[in-house]
Amino acid sequence: MDKVAAVVLAAGQGKRMRSDIPKVLHRVAGAPLVRHVLDAIEEAGIKEIIVVIGQGAEMVRETLGTDYTYALQEKQLGTGDAVLKALPYLSADCRDVLVVCGDTPLLTADTLVKVIREQQNTGSAAAVLTSIFDDPKGYGRIIRDKDGFVDAIIEDCDATAEQKEIKEINTGTYAFTKKALEDTIHRLNPDNKQGEYYLTDCIHLLREDGQLVTAVIAPAQETKGINDRAQLAAAEKLLRQRECRRLMDAGVTILDPATTYIDKGVRVGRDTVIYPFTFLEGKTEVGPRCTLGPGSRLIDARLGEGVAVQFSIVVDTNIGDHCQIGPYAYLRPGNKLADHVKVGDFVELKKATVGSRSKIPHLSYVGDTIVGEGVNIGAGTITCNYDGVKKYQTVIEDGVFVGSNTNLVAPVRVGKDAVIGAGSTITKDVPSASLAIERNKQTIIPDWKEKKKRKGD
Repeated sequence: MDKVAAVVLAAGQGKRMRSDIPKVLHRVAGAPLVRHVLDAIEEAGIKEIIVVIGQGAEMVRETLGTDYTYALQEKQLGTGDAVLKALPYLSADCRDVLVVCGDTPLLTADTLVKVIREQQNTGSAAAVLTSIFDDPKGYGRIIRDKDGFVDAIIEDCDATAEQKEIKEINTGTYAFTKKALEDTIHRLNPDNKQGEYYLTDCIHLLREDGQLVTAVIAPAQETKGINDRAQLAAAEKLLRQRECRRLMDAGVTILDPATTYIDKGVRVGRDTVIYPFTFLEGKTEVGPRCTLGPGSRLIDARLGEGVAVQFSIVVDTNIGDHCQIGPYAYLRPGNKLADHVKVGDFVELKKATVGSRSKIPHLSYVGDTIVGEGVNIGAGTITCNYDGVKKYQTVIEDGVFVGSNTNLVAPVRVGKDAVIGAGSTITKDVPSASLAIERNKQTIIPDWKEKKKRKGD
């Protein structure tokens, strides 16, 4: 969108959040509140973005990175003062300015485009984004003239009893011409109960100057800001519903969207089925025809085609096609699984590379390990990778059979097609195609129970 800049108000502390974290950095659907706002602005085609920061300024800057211009509001003197701090950073060729609050994560790009187009196409000095709330308490009220144009915005604490009956509220999103903003913002004064510089007073000043101010009404569920933890949870629910609907529209089956938690931006292939109480977080990507859940959590996971994950946690792991994970498996960061791998119940993997058709069916820990193709690792196998100071690697080559209750003390290599006898503790390399057994000789004492009984007498 040419010659349009966006100013994002992200300087507030958010006292009702009862938090040391700046309000705009509280997370919904896997991202900070302000990140959702910025994504919507960028999707609307706006490239020039100024973020006004104040409370926790460095934390906000560090979280958002260097892609944006930052204006500092050292003292919280109101929205008008915040926008004033951003004006010097507007480019010379900027013609229109979109102002958005950083705590409105439900806004969509389509709505932002509508308010900008309303201001541009009507030739108005400003356009206000409004909503109709059944309970408008706490929000500024929209005062319209006899022709239906916006005449003023009255903050809730300054409104009369009659004005408080108005259901149309100010959402805090505006599109101004740059000239209209510059002409009015320097004339603001803090003559109100809050003692702050209200950006809303620019609307009244524009009307006094004979300028036209129009409005766009948006759905209430899209325009609600976040001021406390309850509203944060409500926004989380709405965004989660959006993500579920997006995936279902793309061909994904979600058995119960109300108990499925999917972060914004997660990608899922068609004909995948997601069972209840499944969490898909971060940059997770799931291929087609997978089965996820119930009761699973995937964080930054990458799954191929036809993968099944049940009652398991998968973190920062690449999983090939047609793998079976769980139930009750824990895949920690850094794993790479080839196709047709089975990781069964109560198995933990960490920085493990597992070749195709290999099986780790149950009750095992495999860490810092390279597992070849066609390997079978028996129940209770442990790769002992840590000596208290340093981590060491285990290598299990193709076709190896590891018997149950085996300890592989790293660094150690088990050669191709070797067999490890059950109950062994392997501390030395095992040659290919050999059998390795490490056990103490079994001792049998006859009539032990009777002897023990007599001794007790």
